[in-house]
Amino acid sequence: MTISRQEQETIINYNAAEQTATVYTRDKTVMRRLDALVIEYPDHYRLIGETDIDKTYEMPKSFVSYRKPRRLSDEQRDAARSRARALRNR
Repeated sequence: MTISRQEQETIINYNAAEQTATVYTRDKTVMRRLDALVIEYPDHYRLIGETDIDKTYEMPKSFVSYRKPRRLSDEQRDAARSRARALRNR
């Protein structure tokens, strides 16, 4: 079954009282990533439900992360650009 990009949502749910987070997703990319984590780290990530269009996972809420945007200096940006050009020209 094909669903629209708008319907390919991911919802992360947790509260202050519990130590686990629940991740509900219809996004195939997120499913592949979480499926790989379930296989590699079964003590931390669990698949707790699935249908033909969605999956629900459980994991420690401490694994949910918020990050600052990465800021590159002009020199770092130029160096990255040069490395990318060198890789492309190989």
